[in-house]
Amino acid sequence: MTLNQLKYAIAISKENSLNDAAKKLFISQPSLTGAMHALEDEIGFDIFTRSKSGISLTIKGSEFIGYARSVVEQYDILDAKFISKTNVKRKFSVSMQHYSFAVDAFVEMVRQFGYDEYEFEVHETKTHEVITNVKNQKSELGILYINDFNKKVISKVLSEAGLEFVPLFDSGICVYIGKNNPLAKEKLGSGESITFEELDDYPCLVFDQGEYNSAYYSEEVLSTREYKQIIRANDRATMLNLISGLNGYTLCSGILCGDLNGEEYCAIKLDTEEKMTIGYIARKSSIISEIGQRYIEEIMKYKDQVV
Repeated sequence: MTLNQLKYAIAISKENSLNDAAKKLFISQPSLTGAMHALEDEIGFDIFTRSKSGISLTIKGSEFIGYARSVVEQYDILDAKFISKTNVKRKFSVSMQHYSFAVDAFVEMVRQFGYDEYEFEVHETKTHEVITNVKNQKSELGILYINDFNKKVISKVLSEAGLEFVPLFDSGICVYIGKNNPLAKEKLGSGESITFEELDDYPCLVFDQGEYNSAYYSEEVLSTREYKQIIRANDRATMLNLISGLNGYTLCSGILCGDLNGEEYCAIKLDTEEKMTIGYIARKSSIISEIGQRYIEEIMKYKDQVV
C-alpha cells in the first residue's frame, strides 16, 4: 500500500468516475485502474463497485477512505512542517444533530481561528449519520446527546463503531415555541414550567431520522411518549416555519441562539425531571486536533445557558 494509491482512491471517491479522477491526477485511466486493483487485492476487499452507471464506494470502502484521508492529511502536515517548509491548508469537519448552538460554536471557531487557508465542513444531520460520519472519518467530531433512555443502545452502537462519547454538560428539558404561541404569552416571565397536558392541543415537531426512525435515535427526549399530534421535518428551517405557522413545539436543551434562529422564538422549562447529557463523539484513543479542541471550547461556552 502506497501513499499514491491512497491519494488515487480518495480522488476516485470524490469524482465518482475513474476517467474524471485520472484527468485530475494527470495519469492514464488504465494506470489508475491498475493501481486500484492492486490496492484492493492487497487489502482483500473491494473499495469501489463498478457499473454502467458509474463507480461508487462499498460499505467497507467508505470506512477505508475515511482512514485514507486521515493518513494523507497527516502526511501533508508533516511534509509542510518539516520538508517543504510551507503553509498547509488546515482541515476540520464536524457533524451534529440539529443544534443551533453547535452551528453557532462552529461560526465562532471559524471567525477566531486565523489560518489563511482552511477547508472546514459542518454537517447538521440525522443521528445515525453523525455516528457514521465520525466512524468513517468524514468528520473528526460529532455532537449529540444521550440520556437514561437511549444511553445503553447508543453506547453499544458507538462501541461497535470504535467511537466514544465524551460528556460536556447536562441540561434540563425545555419546550421550544414561538413567542406568539398562547403558552409563551402565558408562561414567559412567570417562572412557571409547561406541562404535557398544556401541550396536548399543539403539534409536536420532531426531526425525521429516515430509515433509522427509532426512538433510540430520536433527537428529542421523551420520544416514546404518545403525542396527539406529531409532525416530522428534515431540517431546522422547516421546523422553525412549523413552529411559527402552526404554533408547534419541539423539546430541546433550551440553549438559544437568536443570531441564527431569530428573536421570535423562546424556550420554556418543561415540567419534568428528565435530563439530557450533551457531548461529543470521537474515535477511541484519537488525539483531538487543535481546531477540534477550539471547537469544543466554543461549545462549552453554552454550559451556563442550560436549565
